[in-house]
Amino acid sequence: MTDATGSISKIALITGANKGIGYETAARLAALGTTVLVAARDPDRGREAAGTLRATGGDARPITLDVTLPDTVTAAAALIERRFGRLDILVNNAGVAGSLAGQSPGGADLDTVRAVFDTNVFGVITVTDALLPLLSRSPAPRIVNVSSSVGSLTAHAPGGSMAWLPGSAAYATSKTALNALTVQYAKDLREAGVLVNAADPGGCDTDLTRPTGFPVRRTAAQGADVVVRLATLGPDGPTGGFFNDAGPVPW
Repeated sequence: MTDATGSISKIALITGANKGIGYETAARLAALGTTVLVAARDPDRGREAAGTLRATGGDARPITLDVTLPDTVTAAAALIERRFGRLDILVNNAGVAGSLAGQSPGGADLDTVRAVFDTNVFGVITVTDALLPLLSRSPAPRIVNVSSSVGSLTAHAPGGSMAWLPGSAAYATSKTALNALTVQYAKDLREAGVLVNAADPGGCDTDLTRPTGFPVRRTAAQGADVVVRLATLGPDGPTGGFFNDAGPVPW
């Protein structure tokens, strides 16, 4: 694919891109001339989101992908292989909060914990591993894992900014695990030139945050800022880090 200047455009895949921060990230990358693959579990919602982006002039293509269903991930990777032959940017955005009633340490519902980890951690491994061969063909591969400040151990420790929050054996813990996973991928992929970072978009008004009661002060578009910045890092950019708009976030 080429952009308006005749240059070869980048190819980006964003999971959970039909709404929220994923959609806003897709819109921003498309505006930069990137060919955006709008990955969604529901094919109709994916097509609708991609169509809206195309109506604003972006090159957006829907792709059906459920991070918890490996067959759909394999099929998506094969489709990208056939149509584009490579991938430049992977944004692991898809995430679930799970039922708040089943997350308290000491009384957690293990089915809830497993469901949250299945999407927020195991799904990231499934998608990333399936797409690494395509990312390896990019001259500047970037992976962004959309995390959360609630994954910061420092923030939850006594005296931390989130010490007041109830304990969570599911969502917050899954984001801590995602941060650790980010570091491990960055370590193994550093020599290959793949920059891997975790993004903290802050408390944004999305379908995920509204039921939680967690304070939100930002729009999904504002939350996408740090994701786009990490997805478009130059060759000297950081890897293995956890960042928000202001810079590094404490682990």
